[in-house]
Amino acid sequence: MNTTPLYRQLANHYLDAIRSGTLKTGERFPSIRLMMEKHAVSLSTAVQVCRELEDYGVLEARPRSGNYIRQPDKPQKTSPIALVQPLDTGVYVGIHEQVSSVLKASQRALIKVNFASAYCAPELYPLKTLQDNMVKSLRHDSCLYGVAGSTNGNSALRSLLARRALTTKANLTAERIVITNGATEAINLALRAVTQPGDTVAVESPTFYGLLQILESLNLRVLEVPASAHTGINLNALQLLLQGPEKIKAMIVIPNLQNPLGSIMPDANKARLVKLCAEHDTVLIEDDTYGDLVDTEQPLSTLKHWDRSDNVIYCASLNKTLAPGMRLGWISAGRWHERVEMLKHTQSRGCEALSQLAVSAFMKTPSYERYLRRLRKTLTQQRQQMSEAITRHFPIGTSVTHPQGGTLLWVELPRRHSSMAFFHEALKVGIQISPGDIFSNAKRFNHFVRIGCGAPYSPKIDEAVQTLGRILKNQG
Repeated sequence: MNTTPLYRQLANHYLDAIRSGTLKTGERFPSIRLMMEKHAVSLSTAVQVCRELEDYGVLEARPRSGNYIRQPDKPQKTSPIALVQPLDTGVYVGIHEQVSSVLKASQRALIKVNFASAYCAPELYPLKTLQDNMVKSLRHDSCLYGVAGSTNGNSALRSLLARRALTTKANLTAERIVITNGATEAINLALRAVTQPGDTVAVESPTFYGLLQILESLNLRVLEVPASAHTGINLNALQLLLQGPEKIKAMIVIPNLQNPLGSIMPDANKARLVKLCAEHDTVLIEDDTYGDLVDTEQPLSTLKHWDRSDNVIYCASLNKTLAPGMRLGWISAGRWHERVEMLKHTQSRGCEALSQLAVSAFMKTPSYERYLRRLRKTLTQQRQQMSEAITRHFPIGTSVTHPQGGTLLWVELPRRHSSMAFFHEALKVGIQISPGDIFSNAKRFNHFVRIGCGAPYSPKIDEAVQTLGRILKNQG
């Protein structure tokens, strides 16, 4: 009896056809509907097959056209990425417990090197400038802490954020921006504004584990949609799922430097995603936390730029780019603004005022853009150094993404390795990593890890990477 999952059997069938030349580079791949009819399989199985081949690098999705055979980027890989369970809709039960167990284990350990963080090292942030701005603000207004601030936040900061959004081709207004306690509160507010417990929300798979915790805490059902490190979410799969019997009330996407994949959606994909969600009355929630860390002189467009029906809720944060300790984020909720404004007032009132003043004083100067350029350049070097070290020290068969910005690398280990076992062994020697298991409710990424490279590369870090390599090799 063949115990190989059906989607894997079909993926290998098509992979053999590609390798033998039966299916040639540039040719159109059978549609998901055709595979369902030809092989008598479900939608989930057909989507899984495309996901396998896309992650292997032999399939690419072209907007409004379908899937096409492509030359793989990494011909040294010998087998497609395994997805252990089929795509399905379900209540996220237990993801919070799983993430909590990982976080608790990390808190109990004596951490010497932290590769689990998505933040930059403290010395890379402009802390002295921000501290000086705080002192000046208090001198200017000695009664600052004696007055409650606006629920929406500092008006000068909101105006700056609206003007900066123009560079990403997004048209926001200061009056409809609400300052939040980081992007986490912004996404919480967006979900609470447009969903009710029991509604279905679509997410990219894999996705940031904190988002999965939020969704579970709000008692929302979750639909995982496959995403790749090349172009982000699989729009062909999403379209079929939107047409299915399960009503998708909202979708949350990180289009620029997705966490953990580091993918950037092409503009054509962004436009198509916005249109798809509008056509199916699915609210699109955009998390643009990492947009300013992309390695381009010209800022990338946001999903909000393509929004013609006011169906995109825009969320962002300064936590990764400027000051993690300030926890400053914001939300532009469009037609849901009044509801979000009242939810914010009910949930936490206004955010702390001093940090908003310090940030706005810095952001309105040319020094802010110079700082961002320096930071991007530094992070590019750190990612390259970390990627090269992982290639040197990890077992043969390890694969590393090459994102165009940010602080994160998504690392695929040889299949025999368990990311959770790797996580616990690394903790024993004081090294913290993020196991792939926590980025999905299913067991699709149990041989992946997320590695942060926000700290300048050093002999200490190199030694830690070597240690991780030895742990993996000792595991067989």
